[in-house]
This record gives sequence, structure tokens and C-alpha cells, in this order.
Amino acid sequence: MSLQQIIAIIIFLCTMGAIITGKVHNTVASLTGAACLVLTHILSIEDCVDAVDVETICILVGMMLLVAVIKNSGIFEYIAIKAAKIAKGRPWPIMVIFILITAVCSGMLDNVTTVLLVGPMTLAITNILKVDPVPYIITQIMASNIGGTATLIGDPPNIMIGSAAKLSFVDFILNTGVATVFVIIVGLICMYFIYGRKLFVTDESIAKVMQLDENKAIKDRKLMHESVIVIILVALCFIFHDQLGVQSCTVAIAAACIMLLIGGQEPEEIIADVEWPTILFFIGLFIVVGGMKKVGVITMLANGLISITHGNMVVTMMVILWVSAIVSSFLDNIPFVATLIPMILTMQSEGMDVAPIWWALSLGACLGGNGTLIGASANVVLSGISKNNGHPITFGQYFKIGFPMMILSIIVCSVFLLIRFA
Repeated sequence: MSLQQIIAIIIFLCTMGAIITGKVHNTVASLTGAACLVLTHILSIEDCVDAVDVETICILVGMMLLVAVIKNSGIFEYIAIKAAKIAKGRPWPIMVIFILITAVCSGMLDNVTTVLLVGPMTLAITNILKVDPVPYIITQIMASNIGGTATLIGDPPNIMIGSAAKLSFVDFILNTGVATVFVIIVGLICMYFIYGRKLFVTDESIAKVMQLDENKAIKDRKLMHESVIVIILVALCFIFHDQLGVQSCTVAIAAACIMLLIGGQEPEEIIADVEWPTILFFIGLFIVVGGMKKVGVITMLANGLISITHGNMVVTMMVILWVSAIVSSFLDNIPFVATLIPMILTMQSEGMDVAPIWWALSLGACLGGNGTLIGASANVVLSGISKNNGHPITFGQYFKIGFPMMILSIIVCSVFLLIRFA
């Protein structure tokens, strides 16, 4: 092993260690790792630019800008109240509808944005019903990660995988999307036996929910109508972007620009709403992994995995699925996926059929986030909202539900992948 390889590995491990332990902010850790690679002459500035996946960054920025405008219309509060009234204030149907809303919104927007919008409304409605909101929060955490798994734009790992493997929105719908339908069905059945039969509210509480006026939640009716039209157009453009000859990142940026032009919002406020630390974290992370790739460490790891699995596609697929799920339960799935993408590309260059492996990585990394309370950003965000409102969720409390449900979902995905590709 050369000196450059040793230095690149040390920088990578130190960066990952800082991210995992939380001793240093994720963004600071990734950017510091990137700077160290430049200072040690492993990467040049040009190499750093080449290492950054611009398509992923543009999709993230575009969708963040789009949601920052749309949320000011009050559309998400309107949907939450309307859903509670459709369920006639009954606790189990409300839970089911909120699970489905969270899953669908997480697929069309992204899961962190979705929980930021749906979480507070869930707490408000459970407060009116006088029921414990923790079961609702836990099921929404899981629904956000399941829904995010279904589409190209639902979860950052999928954006990264889609960009690297040149997979379309429709590709994800037909593979991870189909798998998550079965996961949701199995999950709802389990949640009924875990929570559904224990939920009870008084007629008085139900009456209060039914008296809510969803129309009062609308802050800007014109903006809401514009938002609905743009969301539909964005969805159609994502689905048909290959036929239209445009990239997914172009769709996201164009949609953001349209909403900024017609939304009547202050551009400075909208731009400030973008999670810039997250964007910079991605940039730094791409560079750190780029350093490992340039010195040949990624190629060594890929060849090692091929030798262990003897190049058998089915075995490799199952290994990637389960390892991704277990690791992503305890560690951030973004750096893990960023590390595996170059490995899979190397396997592809060696002649292996890697199409099923991309789906195994997506399903494992995204659904694995349901295993623990720290498994995904959406988990941390939504549990934080719950805690700030006087309903803390402990690691163990979530783990007793989340980890078995995660294992069950990966079993479902294993069956799906074996039927689909074996």
C-alpha cells in the first residue's frame, strides 16, 4: 500500500469518525477532510471539482427552494386537517392516513422536509384528541423513510445512486417503489396489532377535530393553487424526463425558479431556508470519497468484495442489502452510500451485472434508517420536534419497535429482489 493510499484512508476514517461520534459538526468534518486531501496533494482543486456530483447537489438545492416557497401557502396544514376529518376523528384511521400522507409526501419532496411540515400538525391533532402522540410520531418516522425509498428524489442516497447509475425516476418507481408498497402493507398490518387496537378517544375529542376548519389553514390561496399545479408538473417532468431530454436536476432547478418568479415570496428568505450546511456536507463528502477513489482504495475494496462473493450477483446483492441496512441503522447512510457507489461502479467495469445491486443498496440504506432513532436525518428531526413539544422518545423506546420493523422490511425486500432478479 502506497503512502498516498495510507494518507487517504486515514483522512477518510478520521472524517467518518467525526461524523459518527458527533464530536464535530458533519459539515465541518467533511469540509475539513476535503481540505486535508488538498493540503496533502492527494487531490488538486480540479480533482475536487470533478469529484462533486453536481446533479445530486442541484436536485437537493432545487427541491429545497421549491418546498421553501410552497410551504408558505399553508397547503400541508390544510392536508393534515382534511385528512383528520376524512378519518372522522377516529385515532386508528387518522394514523393510517397520516402514515400514507407522510410516505407519499416523502417520495415527492424529501423525507426531512416532509416531517418538518407534517410533524407539528400531527402533534396539534393528537393534542385535540387527547391521545399519546408518540405512536403517531414513531409510525411517521418509519413512513418517511419508507416513502423516501420509493423514488429518485425521496431520500438523498437515492439521488446519489440515481445520478451515479444514470437511473430515472420511473426506474425507481418500478423497483424500489414496488418494493415499498409491500413494505407499507406489511407495516400497516403490524402497526394495527402494535398500536391500532390500543387507541381510544372520547366522543368530545372527536367532535373538536370535526369542528376544525381546514380552509383557515390556507395562508395564501393563490400560492396554494400555483403550488399544486407546479407539483403536478414537476412529478410529470420527473417521470418523463428521459423522453423530454432533460435531466432530473434541470427539472428541480427549473421548478424552483418558476416558484420563485410566480410565488411572490421574498427571495432572500426563501434562499435562507435552504439547508446550506447539508449542501456543503455533501460537497465535502464527495471530495473525501473522491480521494479514496483516486488513490485506488475503492478499486481494492470492490475487488475484495467480488472475491468474497466469487462474483455471484445474487450473493453480492444480498450482502449489499443486509450490510447496508444494518450499518445504516446506526450510521448516517449518506457517507456509507457515497463510499459504496464507486465500489459498485468498479464492479460494473469488471463486467459484473450491477443493476440489481443498485436497488439492493437503495433499499438497504434507506430502509435501514428505520432501525434506530439515529438511523436517518428524518428520525432525529421528528423526534426532536416531539421532544420540544413535551413528548420525548428514548432510543430504547424507538428501538423496540423500529429495529424489528426494519428487519421485517428487509426480509420483504429480500424476497422481492430474489423474485425480481434471481
